[in-house]
Formats: sequence, structure tokens, C-alpha cells
Amino acid sequence: MDNVIVVASGKGGTGKSTVCICLSVALIKQGKKVLLIDCDCGMRGLDIMLDMENDIVFDAADAVSGNCSFTDAVYKSKNNENLYLMAAPFDTDNELSPGVFRQLVDTLKADYDFVIIDSPAGIGSGFVTAATPADRALIVANAEPTSVRGGLKVKNKLDALGIKNQRLVINRFDRKTFTELGFYADLDEVIDAVQTQLIALVPFDIRISVIMQRGVAGLNWSAAASVFDCLARRLEGQRVPLAFKG
Repeated sequence: MDNVIVVASGKGGTGKSTVCICLSVALIKQGKKVLLIDCDCGMRGLDIMLDMENDIVFDAADAVSGNCSFTDAVYKSKNNENLYLMAAPFDTDNELSPGVFRQLVDTLKADYDFVIIDSPAGIGSGFVTAATPADRALIVANAEPTSVRGGLKVKNKLDALGIKNQRLVINRFDRKTFTELGFYADLDEVIDAVQTQLIALVPFDIRISVIMQRGVAGLNWSAAASVFDCLARRLEGQRVPLAFKG
């Protein structure tokens, strides 16, 4: 099974990291063992969102530089059984090269059902590193023009990298706001603009942001949980309808 998934977005603020965590929690609820890798060098945040900030001693750069073993840089979540995290380096000078990161992921992936890679926003060198070992990709976008254009740029870059298995996650969707702003006639127009098949439509829910900033993902959940449960099943090839249709 293609179990290494990069989660990417063309611009910051789409909720990409939240999607990574929510999807990981949904997968472990289905009995999967998940490794979440933060690849946002210099801007890491998954450790805070998972209440693991004080647990991290070694990061991915330490693992590849020989400061620790690869497994020593992997930390088990306190709040979510079968969820593990490898943190990104704090220092941008320690950004991993694509080849080195591929070797790291290839060494670790056999021990997990899924490896979820949180890519930095945009299509720069950090994105290329994050995407290089991936079997498939989720593009996270909001239903507004700059985010949609960014999503298309990510899609084109993934194509160039040879990652053809791509799906779109429209995040933070609110029907009333979408209609009032009038940027697009309907969701089909958004999907067509990104040129990527939709796999999940996630409703806007302020509780998700609150949960993440408090570091209690998986403990106190939101109404959007069913969407991520559906997304997890769809990634495993199950034919299930969208849990939320706007």
C-alpha cells in the first residue's frame, strides 16, 4: 500500500497542519499506527498542537546527522495511542535535502501503517524535500482565490515531481460565507480551478483551532471528526460518501 502521504498547501493559513493531525487521529481510531513528520523547518508547530513541546529532545536533523538514532527522534503521543511524531528542526540552516529525507522516511516507514508528512506552505525547497518520499499527496485549500491558485501551483509541482496520486481537501468551508463572497458559482468551480479530485470537504469549526492550540487533539473532539473519519476510510480505498457536503 502507498502509505507515505504528503499534506501540502500553496499558501499559509489554510489549516494544513490541523488537517495532518485530525487525519492522523482518525487513522489511529481505525486501528492504524501513524508516524507524523513535521517537515516545516524553522516553523515547527505539531509538537505544540499535540502537547509534546517539552518532550522533544531530538529532531529530524539530529537523526540524519548522527546525533541520535532515527528511532530516538520519534516520540509517542501522550494523548493518542499509536500516534508518533518526528519534529522538524528549529533552525532553518538544518533543513534536510530531498535525498536525505527520502532515506530517513524509507528507513522508518515499514514500522507504520501510514506516514503523514506536514509540508511547509508554498512550493519552495522545503516543499520539495517533504514531497520527495511521498507516494501520494493531499492538497489543502480554502475556497478563496489566492488559496485556490496556490493549490493549483502545488498540483503542478507535484506533477513535475512525479507524484500523480493527488486529492483535494477543501478546508474551513462555510456555505454562508462562500455564498456571500461570491468568488465562485459553486464548489465544482473551486475543484475545477485546482484541477484535482475532491476527497474531503471540511466545515469551518472554531473548536478545531481551540483544540489544537490547547494541545488536546483526540481528547476533546469537534463536529468535524466524522469528516476526517470518512477521509481516513477513503484513503484506504473504501467507497464512502462525503461526510459533509456543504
